Amino acid sequence: MYDFDEMWDYQHPDATEQKFRLKLEQVRSSEEVGYLAALLTQIARAQGLQGKFIDAHETLDQVEAQLPKSDDTARIRYLLERGRVYNSSSQQEEAIPLFLKAWEIGVQAKEDYYAVDAAHMLGISESTPETRLAWNMKALSHAEQSPKAGKWLGSLYNNIEWAKVETGALDEALDLFERALEFRKSQGEPGALFIARWCVAKVLRLLKRVEESLVIQQALLAETELTSTPDGYVYEEMAECLLMLHRKEEARRYFARSYECLRHDNWLIAHEPERIARIQQYANGV
Repeated sequence: MYDFDEMWDYQHPDATEQKFRLKLEQVRSSEEVGYLAALLTQIARAQGLQGKFIDAHETLDQVEAQLPKSDDTARIRYLLERGRVYNSSSQQEEAIPLFLKAWEIGVQAKEDYYAVDAAHMLGISESTPETRLAWNMKALSHAEQSPKAGKWLGSLYNNIEWAKVETGALDEALDLFERALEFRKSQGEPGALFIARWCVAKVLRLLKRVEESLVIQQALLAETELTSTPDGYVYEEMAECLLMLHRKEEARRYFARSYECLRHDNWLIAHEPERIARIQQYANGV
């Protein structure tokens, strides 16, 4: 890990990109090629998170030109970020070989943190729930054995849980989500804890334990109202719970709020268009 990794604010990739660019100007003449290449990969990642995929690839082209003079860490980070840009732009066939190569180099070089990152990305980008689950389990095993990769445990729990949901193993998924919730409590990160609670509530709804789910979502809703930060995903789950409880008019209002928040969500539009269409349909009272 480099010092600039602490500068990340994943909620604001535009501001993060600018911080990285300023850092690049400050150290361009003093740092080694590998450091500069790794920093450029994070500029590309910030661009990808903003949907600036062409710009991200152009930044990574600069990194690629520097790889012959760079170390294994820079090579792995290049592969990871090129893969992430492809994955985010729905080009999984191009992404998967890059993640595989990053995994192989990471394991060989004992760069456990990045090896687990690569395996976790394969657990996202592979085409079937079974393959995604297998890669997530491999990543989890590696992370559990390496202190360097321990930070990945929360994300891996989350990925494995959703893979279990996809395969219909909802009781197993709930158990894992509840374990992940305890892990997030121990970390003390409010944003991650909020998401973990939301995940538990969603699986409770899928298990038809709707009243329990609704209580959690109502608590999350109250928190967003205190901060004046609406959350379209909380509105969506509120609506789904109310719909299952046959409170259709209340559900419609929350679907409408959800749609207003999520209709410009690029990831949702690209990866789950049927979901946003459902939210819009029920928001219109259909």
